[in-house]
Amino acid sequence: MAFTLRQLQYFVAVAEQGSVTRAAQNLSISQSSITEAIKELETDLGVELFDRHPRGLSITHNGHQFLRHATKILADVSDARRSFADSREERGGRLNLGVTSLVAGYVLSDLLARYRRACPGVEVSAIEDNGSYLEHLLIGGELDVAVMVISNLRDRMALQAEILETSPYRLWLPIGHPLVAADIISVEDIAKEPLIMLTVDEIEENTGKLLTALGARPHVAFRTRSVEAVRSLVATGAGIALLPDLVYRPWSLEGDRIESRDVSGALPVVQVGMVWRKGSSLPQSARDFVGIAEALRSARPR
Repeated sequence: MAFTLRQLQYFVAVAEQGSVTRAAQNLSISQSSITEAIKELETDLGVELFDRHPRGLSITHNGHQFLRHATKILADVSDARRSFADSREERGGRLNLGVTSLVAGYVLSDLLARYRRACPGVEVSAIEDNGSYLEHLLIGGELDVAVMVISNLRDRMALQAEILETSPYRLWLPIGHPLVAADIISVEDIAKEPLIMLTVDEIEENTGKLLTALGARPHVAFRTRSVEAVRSLVATGAGIALLPDLVYRPWSLEGDRIESRDVSGALPVVQVGMVWRKGSSLPQSARDFVGIAEALRSARPR
């Protein structure tokens, strides 16, 4: 039996809300309908998308991987509907867009491609910089919208944020590393290893805070702003890395394999979202961008 769009919609809702109860409330349907749809989806895929426990459920690694596909499928369907719903292609205008480094390579490309297809008459001007500077430009009215890591958004009083994607931290390991075969990996295990540290979008700050809060002092072997350098260094055994699953790919540029594993404990997640100035009257070009981004995140049942 092939899965249905409705099953995908329910799955995405639960993954985003982290709860069947909240997803059911948002969708105005019964919890049993969502539970049954997810069970059927798991049966069709042959994998578990969520771990069930007395306190509720948590998304599995397979679930995170499938979430990307599900949101893309739903967004594609929404794009198809939009192509017949209006005539945005005849609109002009300008979109002043900001983006942080990590987001530029892993979130923005697909979103911007969809926007250009939907609004070809709009001139897009994009700037890449760190989060604090983009916040400054947003508050000053020099940017319409920014797509950025919002976990550490500084000026929440002046800025409105909407989550597009959440990504948990996972451990990257080279093939043959002893921790690859470990049933449980603790933070103490990580503290004993040389760490390859990514220094973009507050990742270094977040990782350091995480390990310090859990009582571990990291041994940083290498700091870099390049995700590809992290992959190559990990794959060749120079160290391990603790990074958001958003940027994980199983191969380095040299073709060496990289393993990804969960770490026991309450690890934080990285939130990627859209940000704009509170109270500002967004131009139509920016409103269209926000709408397309929301569709990419999730297409809700009609």
